[in-house]
Amino acid sequence: MDSAENPVRFTGIRLSPPKQVAAGIPAVVSSMRHILGEMNAFRGMKALLELNQKDGFDCPGCAWPDPDDERSGIAEYCENGAKAIAEEATTKKLLPAFFAQHSIAELGQLTDYEIGKKGRIAQPMHLAPGATHYTPIAWADAYKIIAGHLHKLSSPDEAVFYTSGRTSNEAAFLYQLMVREYGTNNLPDCSNMCHESSGVALNDAVGIGKGSVTLEDIHEAEVLIILGQNPGTNHPRMLTALQKAKANGATIISVNPLPETGLLNFLNPQTVKGVLNIKTHLTDIFLQVKINGDMALLKALSLLMLQEEERVPGSVFDQEFIAGNTQGYEDYIAHLKTQSLPKLIADSGVAPELIQQAAQALFHKKKIIACWAMGLTQHKNAVDTIREVVNLLLLKGSIGKPGAGTCPVRGHSNVQGDRTMGIYEQPSAALLNKINAVYGFQPPQAHGYDVVHAINAMHRGDAKVFMAMGGNFLSATPDTLYTAEALRNCDLTVHVSTKLNRSHVVHGKEALILPCLGRSDKDIQHGEQQFVTCENSMGVIQMSKGNLQPVSNDMRSEPVIVCELAMTLFGEKSRVPWADYARHYDHIRNDIEKVIPGFDNYNKRVRHPGGFYLPNGARDGRFNTYNGKANFNIADVLTTPLAIDEYMMMTIRSHDQFNTTIYGLDDRYRGVYHERRVIFMHPADIAAAGFHPGDVVDLYNYHGGKERVAYGFIIVSYHIPEKCTATYFPETNVLVPVDSVADKSNTPTSKLVIIKIKSSTIKN
Repeated sequence: MDSAENPVRFTGIRLSPPKQVAAGIPAVVSSMRHILGEMNAFRGMKALLELNQKDGFDCPGCAWPDPDDERSGIAEYCENGAKAIAEEATTKKLLPAFFAQHSIAELGQLTDYEIGKKGRIAQPMHLAPGATHYTPIAWADAYKIIAGHLHKLSSPDEAVFYTSGRTSNEAAFLYQLMVREYGTNNLPDCSNMCHESSGVALNDAVGIGKGSVTLEDIHEAEVLIILGQNPGTNHPRMLTALQKAKANGATIISVNPLPETGLLNFLNPQTVKGVLNIKTHLTDIFLQVKINGDMALLKALSLLMLQEEERVPGSVFDQEFIAGNTQGYEDYIAHLKTQSLPKLIADSGVAPELIQQAAQALFHKKKIIACWAMGLTQHKNAVDTIREVVNLLLLKGSIGKPGAGTCPVRGHSNVQGDRTMGIYEQPSAALLNKINAVYGFQPPQAHGYDVVHAINAMHRGDAKVFMAMGGNFLSATPDTLYTAEALRNCDLTVHVSTKLNRSHVVHGKEALILPCLGRSDKDIQHGEQQFVTCENSMGVIQMSKGNLQPVSNDMRSEPVIVCELAMTLFGEKSRVPWADYARHYDHIRNDIEKVIPGFDNYNKRVRHPGGFYLPNGARDGRFNTYNGKANFNIADVLTTPLAIDEYMMMTIRSHDQFNTTIYGLDDRYRGVYHERRVIFMHPADIAAAGFHPGDVVDLYNYHGGKERVAYGFIIVSYHIPEKCTATYFPETNVLVPVDSVADKSNTPTSKLVIIKIKSSTIKN
């Protein structure tokens, strides 16, 4: 196997029935086990007590918002937040002796889980051309190597600058500023692979690419529709908000190909009921769609509402809102009337009586919130499906009022903030003009590369330098072997990282690892502790100030790394006050205020406990679209024809995972222990193919006439629709074609990959 792939190494699978309730005491036990496995109890508790507090630091995990008012003094975090802190604040560290002992080839034979568990990188590391081992390098020398490669390029567009969602607002602003001063808009980021479809859809529909609700709106909602999302694993603190909504009388409709434990029942370990094992039942109506059956389901719901509206005019649709705030209603209604309800139901895969029940729950309610995540965004028709979500909300007048609106749930803690700060390959003219006005240089105007375009450019040899501000690019991206070839084509790859990951062992002809501070680390510059800021999923900007002593004195903060690199790259020619920015981060925020809308009095407002909300037109009922209206959208249902031996596969996370970071080998809620190389299949599909649960199979994709193979997966019988399967990423990213992308957003279609399943020669 190529070192780009996770090696096949079975670890002794154990299966149990899926759990029927999420969180509770088992979550507390799991949290403490992970913390104590990485550090002593004092350091662990010191971190956890400041995590997500108003004067503490922001969780490096998900982007779920913190309460505006009082926060728990015991635990304003979830199980996976504790796991994220265990990973970041570990006292294990990788010194030069580790890299001298282990070659790149040896490290490449480790799984992603094994690589991640080695510890924090303690000093800058350099892989010279042709070398087999990383060796330590001084910071100044590392910057000189990067600057030397960048100066040699025939065009700035031969360099690619990637950003992970963990990057702070300050670091993101400086990074895009440095890249644009250098002369390119090649700023791909993790949004390109997750919620890009949401941003495109929402910008066109309601004039802002962010959600329109606050946490209080969740609590006030009458109906919550949760689509393509697994809160119990990916953002468990959302369960507390859903619990409050339920206590206020909300109906929760869950839409997903898999029944997810966290959406069924919840034990809040911070309540007496939770400790006493008295669960809150969350989902009232579970609509188990086929993979990508969401569009058909949404149209079926809207069609049923239309039929009821025509039976009793004015009883279902908000005609006043529609007339005053929307465009395209008549055309959309005409389109709905052409749809066949039986066919929509069949295409969705959901039982007719359940769809009817869900429609009835919507008929006479106006406070409706739709929440979604990657189960909607990573399909070919993702943008149109999200526009269909908005269509439903517009029919009900459910945007721009309390308890109603759109809620794309971002997967990483500052991915939304990075985009706000200008990390975007398609910058607006307004942003570029502001940069010109404030700094006196003309930024490039041409659009740059997104993730998929960047991979292709590196593969062609058109991009020769790759730099990543955080993240694990190789394991996050599609078509693993193709992407690995692209990275290896580069003259230089640079990764600003906290821990070792697979992207460090699949590298360019020369490579650098620059170790940075994490969220939990104290950041002292010139004797004064600094803080950074982050934006959560609901547009709140708040400070984040670490409280732990870094495990090495040879790490640097991301803002300082960018500033020092920029000073090396530009010398005296730059008009940007990089030295001031590195000395104190207030200087960065003062200039963000001049460039980015909504950040007036930034330094003052962000020091207010809890921070401040950014402006949001859709939240206020103002639609900043081309026509000043919220726009309906017309699109057809996309179906996926399958041969008799083909299946649809979606990639998912396990419960012991956040993005590409593997915390452990258990998926507790789904009942899978000690193993990640599994494929969930319907029992009828297993039998029809002549397989048995526990068989080891290989998975094949033939998109574009190219064979892609993921070797060695154990069949697990599961409650999933027929002809649908699920596997964990990044192990099956090798099957996701780089040229299978969402229309309009160019997001890889990781939630619908056509596969064939064959017996494997690899034994369990």
